[in-house]
Amino acid sequence: MAVQRPLALLFFLVITAALAERVRELEVSEGVPVGTRIGFIEDTPSSDRAPRYYIVPVTPGFDTDLDIDAATGEIRTKAPLDRETRASYSVVALLTGGDNIQVHVQVLDENDNAPTFPTAVMNIEFPENTPLDVKRTLHPAKDLDLDVFNTQRYNIVSGNVNDAFRLSSHRERDGVLYLDLQINGYLDRESVAAYSLVIEAIDGGVPPLRGEMTVNITIQDVNDNQPIFNQSRYFATVPENATVGTTVLQVFATDSDAGDNGQVEYSINRRQSDKDNMFRIDSTTGFIAVNKPLDFETKELHELVIVARDHGLQPLETTAFVSIKVTDVNDNQPTINVIFLSDDATAKISESAQPGEFVARISVNDPDSKTEYSNINVTLSGGDGHFGLTTRDNIIYLVIVSLPLDREMQPNYTLRVVATDTGTPPLHAARTISLKVTDINDNAPEFEKNVYHANVMEVSDPGTSVIQVMATDRDEGNNSAITYSLAEVPGTHYSWFQIDARSGLVTTRAHVDCETDPEPKLTVIATDNGFPSLSSSATVSVTIHDVNDNEPIFDQSFYNVSVAENENEGHCILKNAMVHQKSSEMGNLRNCLILVDVKDLKNCPQHLTLIYPPLENAYMHWEWLRRQENWVPHELNERDIRRCMVTTRKKEFFASDYHWR
Repeated sequence: MAVQRPLALLFFLVITAALAERVRELEVSEGVPVGTRIGFIEDTPSSDRAPRYYIVPVTPGFDTDLDIDAATGEIRTKAPLDRETRASYSVVALLTGGDNIQVHVQVLDENDNAPTFPTAVMNIEFPENTPLDVKRTLHPAKDLDLDVFNTQRYNIVSGNVNDAFRLSSHRERDGVLYLDLQINGYLDRESVAAYSLVIEAIDGGVPPLRGEMTVNITIQDVNDNQPIFNQSRYFATVPENATVGTTVLQVFATDSDAGDNGQVEYSINRRQSDKDNMFRIDSTTGFIAVNKPLDFETKELHELVIVARDHGLQPLETTAFVSIKVTDVNDNQPTINVIFLSDDATAKISESAQPGEFVARISVNDPDSKTEYSNINVTLSGGDGHFGLTTRDNIIYLVIVSLPLDREMQPNYTLRVVATDTGTPPLHAARTISLKVTDINDNAPEFEKNVYHANVMEVSDPGTSVIQVMATDRDEGNNSAITYSLAEVPGTHYSWFQIDARSGLVTTRAHVDCETDPEPKLTVIATDNGFPSLSSSATVSVTIHDVNDNEPIFDQSFYNVSVAENENEGHCILKNAMVHQKSSEMGNLRNCLILVDVKDLKNCPQHLTLIYPPLENAYMHWEWLRRQENWVPHELNERDIRRCMVTTRKKEFFASDYHWR
């Protein structure tokens, strides 16, 4: 069907003002199949196949949802209809004869929507003392359908223990069926603390559609229960010597309320009982304890009124009675008095104390005894057997030294004196003695080593560090304070060195000389500050490393020798002494200058050589500083200048020049 909307609408507006208009009312149910016939524009359908109607839509959606045959006037559904989306359609059909018909199609409601709650779960609270019929508004369910297909009623499906609740509803002008929850029975949090109701909403369809919501109900506590003791009267006994704080018994009460309403605190009713505060009670645990010293002879039975009270805004309380019987006992323990026999009356003993020497005087007393100091047993423990206890009359006891003492092995002892009477049951008193062993100077200083080795260069300046020694003393205080010194031993060249009295650092005091003493040995003495002082010593062996700082020295600077020209070879023509400061072996060397034949010198052009038989492992070599060609023995009167180099034990020694005539 082709419809020109702008032109048709203009034409419709013109003709409807002049011509009479008829109205056609049609109905169709929502959700019918596509193509369902709704009806005709006129009561009698036209049989002419030529177009008879010109259709002008009035409401939107007509073209998309409905289809009209322009020839017959038949109206059919073109798409599924939904009343909740569009409840009616309107068109104007213009007839070719000039009349017009206004067609209204009403979409009828079907039960295609279930009631729906706005939330799936709702939480509410009721105090447990809420009266009957009190209402609490719940979220109502809404149904998009109309009339009978809308929400019709509510039911509690489950969770209504003891029918504690019921539902009521009313419909208002907006068509919504509003819901109320009412108290139907007695609420008791102590019996049922919470409810979980499943509520359904039902519409009027056949079959009806349903929607559900869960309502969680918390019952709030009110202080409607007083504390209850587990027994109405308590009995206990306590000895008269029970110390303050001793627990006598525990009372216990419970309160079935919750929170502060169920929290119980305990107290003693001082107006009715225990006005002297002989006992106290822990407000939280209910433990009753001794608050003041008891005396059987003064009062044998104590009656207490105990109150248990909760913490509600309007607290509830209950009472119970406690009978406490005091029993007679040996309630006076012995007393111990200790007097130390040291010079300042403190707990100490010298490590020099000999076995049998007195340490302390002990006296004991029992107030329960009619005779002073009688029927008391005194014992001493601790000290690892180094101390003992002695008495002559069981009145005065003396602590004595039993074994020799050594402060360095054990500086302190803990002794325990126990005095026990003969009562029933027996009482005892104890006294702990912390005894200090004082020091005497019985340990000499001890070096880390007996022999120390050190090295120093021969060219070292005074003040050069050589070595640091260290000694320790097992004594304490002044007895362990150490002073270092060097022993003045003749021949050890101790004067070359010095030592710091506090640190033990050995340094050079003067220049050292390897030629004088290549390995001096020092004796270091460590002395403590005790009285009398004790000392010990250690040896420091110092190796002085040599440097080439001395020349050989002849005993004369010039020699005159006369030789006969016919002298035989091998004849000694000169003996001289050479002094060298490098080695004691070279201190007094005798050198012999002899005449040799040239043919005896294989690799040396010299005619003279230096022979030194006394020194082993030595070799000599002449080095001519100025040589002469074709020198022969008879030319000895000529002056030759030569220099001799002697090498022995890897040391070089240089002689003065020789002058020959």
